[in-house]
Amino acid sequence: MAQEFVIKISQESVVLALLLAAPPLGFGLAVGFIISIMQATTQIQEQTLTFVPKIVAVLLAVLFFGSWMLTQLVSFTLELYSSMAGAVY
Repeated sequence: MAQEFVIKISQESVVLALLLAAPPLGFGLAVGFIISIMQATTQIQEQTLTFVPKIVAVLLAVLFFGSWMLTQLVSFTLELYSSMAGAVY
């Protein structure tokens, strides 16, 4: 395998991992920020209040974006397998 091919595949896999992680992490970040603002205004400093809403937000993000995430992953895998056939000597 050529070095360019390996670097290209590595770069594409890192970009795909970032794209797939962005929706759940973004939703978790937004919910955590909203809850922290609510805790600061009400002066309720209970640390366990943030976990359940964040978990629910991440699960909802995975449910909402799951089909898109799976489509991206399958297309990357099919592209990888098709390019591997040409890269083998």
